[in-house]
Amino acid sequence: MSIVADSALRPPSSILRKYGRIFRVSLIERLHYRGDFFFSTILRFLPMLTTILLWRAVYIGAESTTGATSLAGYGYSDMVAYLLLVHISRMFSSMPGLAGGIARDIRDGSLKKYLIQPLDMVGYLLAYRTAHKVAYIVTSFLPYAALFTACWTYFEHFPDAPTLAAYILSLLLAFLVGFHFEACVGMVGFWLLEVSSLLYVIMTLNYFVSGHMFPIDLLPPVWATVLKALPTQYMAYFPAAVFLGRIQGSDLVWGLVAEAGWALALMLLARMLYRIGLRRYSAFGG
Repeated sequence: MSIVADSALRPPSSILRKYGRIFRVSLIERLHYRGDFFFSTILRFLPMLTTILLWRAVYIGAESTTGATSLAGYGYSDMVAYLLLVHISRMFSSMPGLAGGIARDIRDGSLKKYLIQPLDMVGYLLAYRTAHKVAYIVTSFLPYAALFTACWTYFEHFPDAPTLAAYILSLLLAFLVGFHFEACVGMVGFWLLEVSSLLYVIMTLNYFVSGHMFPIDLLPPVWATVLKALPTQYMAYFPAAVFLGRIQGSDLVWGLVAEAGWALALMLLARMLYRIGLRRYSAFGG
C-alpha cells in the first residue's frame, strides 16, 4: 500500500496524533541541547555590536557630507531597531541544515526510511523543525530579553495590540515560508548529485534579498519592488517592518494574505517536487 493511500485511509485525528508524537519526542531530544542553544544565541549577538557601530559610522558620514539624518525614512535608531527585529524574524524563518539534509538523504539512500514507514517526509520534517524552533525560542528567551532591554532606547514606540497580533502572525507564517522554501531547495537533490555549491549560492542570495543585511527600502525603487514581490522578504524584512509600523492598514492586511499565499504555494510546490522526484529515485545506498 502506498503512503498516499495509507494516509487517505487514516482518519485526520490519527494523522495528527502521529505527528504530534513526533513533535513531542523531537522536543524532548532538542531540549537536551538547551545549553548549546543558550550559548550560541549569546555568540550571535557579537556581530550585532559590529553592525551597530558600522551603521553609526554610516549615519555620521551621511550627516557630515549631505546633512541627511535618515536613509529611505530610517533614522539611526530605526535602523538599529530593524536589525534587532530581523534577528527575531530569522529565529522563526531560518532552517539551518534542512535543504542540505534533504539532499544528503536523497544522495546516500537514507530517504527510503520514509518510504517503508507510514511517514510523510515533509510532514515529519515539519514536526521535527517545529519542535526545534520551540526549544530554541524557549531557551534563548532570556538572552534576547536582555538584549532588547539593553537596546530598548532604539525603539521609538511599542506597537498597538492589532499591530502586535499581526506581527506575531507574520512570524508564524515566516516559519512556514522558510521551512517550505528550504524544503523546495533540498528537493533539487533528486536531479543533481552534488548540490552543496548551489545551496551556498541560494542561501547567500537569500540572506541579501530577504532584507537581513539592511531594509529592502534602501534599494532603488525598481529593485525594492521586485524583491517585495518575492517570498524571501517574509523571512526577514516583512515582520520587522510590521513591528516598526512601516506597513499599516490595507497594506498590512494584503501583506499577510500574500504571506499566507506564499506559504501555501511553497508547501504545494515542495510536495509536488517530492512526488515527481520519487519517480526517478533509485534508493541506492543507505
